[in-house]
Amino acid sequence: NSGTAALDLSLRLLNIKHGDEVILPTMTFVSTAHVVKYNRADPIFADVDENLLIDLEDVDRKITKRTRAIIPVHYSGRSVDIYGLKAIAGDIPIIEDAAHAAGSIYRGRKCGSLGTMGCFSFHAVKNLAMGDGGAITTNDKAVYERAKKLRWLGIDKGTWDRSDSNKSYWWEYSVDEIGLRCHMSDISAVIGLVQLSKLDWMNARRKQIAEIYSEGFTDLPEVQTPEMDTEDSQSSWHIYCIKCQRRNDLSVYLKDRYITTGVHYKPIHLYKCYGNTPTLPNAERYFDEILSLPIHPGLSPSDVDTVIGAIHSFYDK
Repeated sequence: NSGTAALDLSLRLLNIKHGDEVILPTMTFVSTAHVVKYNRADPIFADVDENLLIDLEDVDRKITKRTRAIIPVHYSGRSVDIYGLKAIAGDIPIIEDAAHAAGSIYRGRKCGSLGTMGCFSFHAVKNLAMGDGGAITTNDKAVYERAKKLRWLGIDKGTWDRSDSNKSYWWEYSVDEIGLRCHMSDISAVIGLVQLSKLDWMNARRKQIAEIYSEGFTDLPEVQTPEMDTEDSQSSWHIYCIKCQRRNDLSVYLKDRYITTGVHYKPIHLYKCYGNTPTLPNAERYFDEILSLPIHPGLSPSDVDTVIGAIHSFYDK
């Protein structure tokens, strides 16, 4: 019923437990780390590269004999180099955090299909919005069957499966393992089926907006725009994140002009509950510079021009 629940369940499916380590990037939503703690394991924070994706060299340094999983985050919709990560990880399972990456493609394959499992979020602000919800993808039949049980309290048959009147004792089911109550509601699922039919054009519109932004900031040395799509990597453009000078002043200036921005994200290792350690220099430096600009299919051309114009005005004054 959420991306968080999908990540939590994916770790349970790998039997992650106390004493295990799970490597993840520090620059992501706190859910990615919290689910590791839910399963009584230790989150090991890796630094990020210039695209705010998990730094593969730092992952390599942090793998130990206790490492039981790696969770790369397809930040903003741009794919991590999963094949490079697999070369480093060896047999260590990879859980793709694809909360931003509905529709993203890497080397001809959809994000969420590249690792051991993929986890999606269908929260109201996501590209595939259902009000709320989540999903796990896998190519492993055994994982799929166990996941269906664990998402619904461990019950081995769904209500639909138990409604065949030709079966004797149709009301009976088994519970062999304690599961969670984290299945998606039928209402969310129905909304999602309609939204899914619109996903490609909504993502295409997001890409158009990203291209207009990047073109509009080419003459602003104070603003560094994100890397655009390549032949290998096509983003869903869930977030359009710039790196900019005087970020805090700019965000207030835009807010005063009714332009809402965000910061995605404060590095998780800086939060008190995670001990404010270790030092991860890239993430800490980028945190002071990053700003997410408005991007969604409903933005009109004049809306986009307004944002570009306001940022030019800020740096021109």
